[in-house]
Amino acid sequence: MESKLVIDTPRGMVFEGPKGKAKLEWNANFKPKWWVRYSRAQKFVDSEILRRSEPYIPLRTGMLIKSGILGTEIGSGEIHWIAIYSRWQYYHTRPPGSETGPLRGPMWFERMKTIHGKNIVAGGRKIAGGGP
Repeated sequence: MESKLVIDTPRGMVFEGPKGKAKLEWNANFKPKWWVRYSRAQKFVDSEILRRSEPYIPLRTGMLIKSGILGTEIGSGEIHWIAIYSRWQYYHTRPPGSETGPLRGPMWFERMKTIHGKNIVAGGRKIAGGGP
């Protein structure tokens, strides 16, 4: 007996079989193919956040910048600045540029994201195969 309904996607296929029962068949190649793309895209996004945040991070000794590199596992999707004073530096109100550079100051990620966020997302999307 022929199926009445078939939905075919890259992840698998759903079709209506005999007696009106739906059956789901997963595409065995979906995870290996897309997992590599998504992992590569996540690594790109994580590293770009660290790289593009650097000019915005307060700089005295450079340890706050290094704490982001040490506290982040590239590809995990989580960025951590692990210096014990990083929270204070992030939220302490003072004008940008007062920390040895015109961009350096509090809320560095938010300020970086405003300027570079769309480019980072577009680069990750391109690597993952989602187009421009």
